[in-house]
Amino acid sequence: MATLKELRNRIRSIRSTQKITSAQKMVAASRLRRAQEQAEAARPYAQRMERMLSSLAASLKGQANAAPLLAGTGSDQTHLLLVATSDRGLAGGFNATIIRETRRTIRQLESQGKTVKLITLGRKSRDALRRDQGRKIVESRIEIGRPRLRFEEAQAIAEALLALYADKQFDICTIIYNHFRSAITQIITKQQLIPFSPPESANDNADAANRGAVYEFEPEDGEILNELLPRNLPVQIYTALLDSVASEWGARMTAMDNATRNAGEIINTLNVTYNRSRQAAITKELIEIISGAEAL
Repeated sequence: MATLKELRNRIRSIRSTQKITSAQKMVAASRLRRAQEQAEAARPYAQRMERMLSSLAASLKGQANAAPLLAGTGSDQTHLLLVATSDRGLAGGFNATIIRETRRTIRQLESQGKTVKLITLGRKSRDALRRDQGRKIVESRIEIGRPRLRFEEAQAIAEALLALYADKQFDICTIIYNHFRSAITQIITKQQLIPFSPPESANDNADAANRGAVYEFEPEDGEILNELLPRNLPVQIYTALLDSVASEWGARMTAMDNATRNAGEIINTLNVTYNRSRQAAITKELIEIISGAEAL
């Protein structure tokens, strides 16, 4: 059984840890508010851009003069996965779920005979995937979004993807990230970036918005897509990274809150044990004193 001194040291140590986790929770809550505002502010533009491109792409997809970013390479043999995690831990299962989904996707694609390549965004995905998937990693980027995520960072990633696509290094590019819904809910999302493939909801919204309307485009649809599709790529990457950053701070705030609560419960349990041990020690001393007095 632990001595009174050992119990006091443990209580003091856990109280120090509790102060740290409580402070980190407050910092995460503050950063989450700003990150959430950024993510929510960027969504309308990205959604409208996607909706407009969906409307244009519907009329050109499958045609010979379709834009390369829409038509694709004509093959789906080589897949490039863009894995977005954080550089730091202490965020609960935020990073683990992304890495687990990435490994599951790799196994699924390889079982179909596909070739998989990886670009990791964040130190956690780089370190975890390098152990068993190191040969597949084409590029790794860290310190993204520190101290604040800028559009130029997403643009640099998009330019690197376009260069790889022009060199025919891959056929399909998909980003895997955590979509932010709330501080306690992050949804693992896989979004195809190249070739452009809007989700079904975007097609439905575009059909509803265009129903009964006639649009005339100047210049031609193909020219507009050739110009807008490369510009849409950094917008979609930027929106995904903003969601990822907000999800990270939400997960970290929740994890630190749970850690603070757990530390409080452990402290209460140790205080009870300490008081009982101290009471038992005092009682033992009193018994020894009384026994000694009676012996005299």
